[in-house]
Amino acid sequence: MTQAVEVLNRYGTDLVGEPRDSDSECLAGFECFLNIVRALGMGSCISEVGAGGNSPPLLPYSPESNMDGGKRRRLRGSSSFDFKVPGRMFLNGSSEVASMYCKQGRKGINQDAMLVWENFCSKEDTIFCGVFDGHGPYGHRVAKKVRDSFPLKLNAQWDLHHKNRDRLSDHSSATGSYKSEGNGFRLVDEKTSPIDHEHEETDTILTLRESFLKACKIMDKELKLHPDIDCFCSGTTAVTLVKQGLDLVIGNLGDSRAVLGTRDHDDSLIAVQLTVDLKPNLPREEERIRLRRGRVFSLQNEPEVARVWLPNSDFPGLAMARAFGDFCLKDFGLIAVPDISYHRLTEKDEFVVLATDGVRPYGTLFL
Repeated sequence: MTQAVEVLNRYGTDLVGEPRDSDSECLAGFECFLNIVRALGMGSCISEVGAGGNSPPLLPYSPESNMDGGKRRRLRGSSSFDFKVPGRMFLNGSSEVASMYCKQGRKGINQDAMLVWENFCSKEDTIFCGVFDGHGPYGHRVAKKVRDSFPLKLNAQWDLHHKNRDRLSDHSSATGSYKSEGNGFRLVDEKTSPIDHEHEETDTILTLRESFLKACKIMDKELKLHPDIDCFCSGTTAVTLVKQGLDLVIGNLGDSRAVLGTRDHDDSLIAVQLTVDLKPNLPREEERIRLRRGRVFSLQNEPEVARVWLPNSDFPGLAMARAFGDFCLKDFGLIAVPDISYHRLTEKDEFVVLATDGVRPYGTLFL
């Protein structure tokens, strides 16, 4: 973890581009974090160039002993908590369990947003994290709206399903309701399955999944009806995570990414991708888009970037298959149904990085 923070202190958000300093100091020993950075170095929905220039370093780290007697790395310094909502942080800063950083790019207004919420909605041992990458003329407003509203909708659905859990379990249709919208759980580790845990934990995970699906549906509907934000050609990605105890449930829309830093059998730090980049040229995504008469192809000057286009117009060229907003494409294959994955934490897992493509804003959750 120390090595990772040192790399971030030196290179900031330009890790996938050129270093800010002119020296070419050897990065030997930083292979793990560089693998994470490479994993996060994805194409942009609008072919953005990475940010440049100098920026202040991240907050310094210091070791602290945790309850297990091991060492936990803590970033110190002034935090950016929203004191109106205890535990809610949405600007550059850090706490004992998480850090966030974002830097203004060269292409105008920053359209990205991020959030860490400890003791999420007064739920003990529960953390919500999210990174939102806006695009289009009003993408900055869409990203901030989703950042502020989606966690509340997720919590409302979670509470609702929790209250109804016992009643639903008595009906034969309960199991089917968990399959009513979108795909089932995608397990990050195929050796780990929710059904291996206690019954109560399994219910919690399934309830979280259903809550993610319902909250995304309600969020997208609210954006469509919003009187002050034009979401016709604007939208946002969202990679969000809820950690409760040892359970991680990740909901992903678009091409932002979650990456786990964990130890392998040799105790080497390695990167494990927790989400799938929902690009238009993924077979399942492209099939759905084409069935809805949308078109998927790349421009000649960027053959590596597949985009979604209207049936009879080379517009808007969205570089993702799922997103909030972008209602010009919602009748032609674009959806706001999250891909939901699950991971059971082990003693080898150390941190999770959530980041937008290009690693402009990112958040790190220390496990």
